[in-house]
Amino acid sequence: MSKKFIGTLQRLMVASAIALTSHMALAQSYPQKSVRVVVPYPPGGPTDIVARIVTQKLSESLGQTFVVENKPGATGMIGTDGAARAHPDGYTLLINASVQVVYPSLFPKITFDPIQDFAPVSLLASGPLALVVNPALPVNSVQELIALAKKEPGRLSFGSSGNGGATHLSGEAFKLAAGIDMQHVAYKGSAPALNDVAGGHVHLMFDSLASSGPFIQAGKLRALAVTSAARSPVMPDIPSVAEAGVAGYDISTWYGLWAPAGTPVEIVKLLSDEVIKAFDQPDVRERLTTLGLHATTSTPQEFDQFTRDEQKKWSAVVERAGVKIE
Repeated sequence: MSKKFIGTLQRLMVASAIALTSHMALAQSYPQKSVRVVVPYPPGGPTDIVARIVTQKLSESLGQTFVVENKPGATGMIGTDGAARAHPDGYTLLINASVQVVYPSLFPKITFDPIQDFAPVSLLASGPLALVVNPALPVNSVQELIALAKKEPGRLSFGSSGNGGATHLSGEAFKLAAGIDMQHVAYKGSAPALNDVAGGHVHLMFDSLASSGPFIQAGKLRALAVTSAARSPVMPDIPSVAEAGVAGYDISTWYGLWAPAGTPVEIVKLLSDEVIKAFDQPDVRERLTTLGLHATTSTPQEFDQFTRDEQKKWSAVVERAGVKIE
């Protein structure tokens, strides 16, 4: 072994030790200022609601303010792209829904890679969607809705929080399973879509109980079913879509926390540990339950594998549904 090689090896070892020490010191002092948490949708939707639970708890436990920054547009891709390009120092984070892993299947020209350009921190929560209709629509069950759609093909419209999200693909999967035709209307978030369903501009929507629940309770929307295989404990009187006669229909949505790729692993682990502790607290679990969600936290490694598996699953759904978005 040459002296030159040994010298190079020693320099590399010293550089690695310095980098490790620097990263550890950074993690121990993190955060030293407020942290920006990008939510790529308008306020009021389910992703925003989950994000505000997370930021409140992280602010309390880490002693610095975690601030939600809503950056809607292009099915969440504007805010997501911005988060991917942020400096990987732990001071910009992203909270997104399951659409995060669907982007490549729908948008071949996206400017970021939802897997490679992000460091997974933790899965946060998951739950079913509710099939809700405007109360003026003359249907009181899933079967009545299917019958009306078959009687008047293409007349009914369903809203979504944006192209490619669970609220969109749930409707496409329902069309396939029920053998009906409906028109899809994409919005820049759940809140404006729900407002238009309640206002009668769109006939129906598949949306999370977190955001549709208040509309249902106020009588502004009528819930026909939930999309999970079993009924939701939040609405035990509402059947599942499968129970209502659409065999095999079972869809849930989920929410996760990411940092830009290259964020020090010590910071990622710290954030993951704090999220896991926060979501194990009774008040958080109770809040999620009232929203029709349940805590499903994970380690960064578990979340990484989960997102890769979900990307494969949802790409298959997109292919079967034949969804094409230019």
